[in-house]
Amino acid sequence: MAGLLLVAGYSVAGTLQVLLWNPLAAVPGATLAEIHKVMDGANETLGAPPVLIWAAIGILLAAVVLIAAMRRSISGGTAAALDLLLLVLAAPSHWMASFPAGMGLADAFAISGGDYAPWGKVLYTVSALSLVGLLAGVVRRERTQRAQST
Repeated sequence: MAGLLLVAGYSVAGTLQVLLWNPLAAVPGATLAEIHKVMDGANETLGAPPVLIWAAIGILLAAVVLIAAMRRSISGGTAAALDLLLLVLAAPSHWMASFPAGMGLADAFAISGGDYAPWGKVLYTVSALSLVGLLAGVVRRERTQRAQST
């Protein structure tokens, strides 16, 4: 259950980062409605559908892991590793899902398409820490298997 909650939290935060927090930080003093109006006038968009699909896929995959663990199709350790892997893969997939929004902001406001709100860095840090946790789990499992075989 913890894995599903972590992935869902990442998905929600990632969605808010792209569709709310970053646009407001990128165009200080403007409301979200004003940002959308300028973007519409420039024939640009934040690209909400890809972001929402990205979030839904992450949550769905984490739910599949949870169901498999509850049915004992996979072990708890495997479920934890898969959830960590989902969090690792969330960073590059989030970047791809957020790319249209960043380019839309860049084109409409003549700014960089990068992150302005700090939450993008937080998400990428979570993914990096998940990679460290996943690698630590692999090393631990390998050491345990070696110790048992000797």
